Amino acid sequence: MTSTETPAVDNGVNVEALLGARAALTDAPPAAQFQWRASNEWVNGTHSRSTVSGFSGLGAEHTHRQPYTVEADHPQVFASEDNGATPPEIVLAALASCLTAGVATVATHRGVQLRSVTATIEGNMDLAGILGIDSDVRNGFDGIKISYTIDADASKADIEAIVAQSQKRSAVFDIVANPTTIQVEVV
Repeated sequence: MTSTETPAVDNGVNVEALLGARAALTDAPPAAQFQWRASNEWVNGTHSRSTVSGFSGLGAEHTHRQPYTVEADHPQVFASEDNGATPPEIVLAALASCLTAGVATVATHRGVQLRSVTATIEGNMDLAGILGIDSDVRNGFDGIKISYTIDADASKADIEAIVAQSQKRSAVFDIVANPTTIQVEVV
């Protein structure tokens, strides 16, 4: 009698550690309270630079291995210098990144080996709102479309379920899809 051993799935996600963290945070809800932070500095014109270096959670302050920066600007067709992605493009990149991280995590948890995952994300916007041309036009996206191409050891239905679970648990999907209270102040 021969036995067939299922090969280990390696999508680069430590699911055991995540499940351990989930159990620990279930037992200590205050530790699950995180605060993410970024600082932003105007460079020139419409160009600004955001830096992310620290956050709090698990009852303590933490720092990333290194500070990360994101350059933002507007394109030359807006009479700007195009020194970075536009802020709406950064939001799209954040959404795609969060969902894709979820796909890798959920696939690993379900024992699905990924070979490749590609997301194409598009956000439609009418500039008549932000330019003050028409006050009835929303300043933000009219809609966002994300298309995934995923090569994995799973059926299309299983892959669709993985993407749906990622969407259900995505922080950035929730941030974009639902209202968030924002307080702006000058100090």
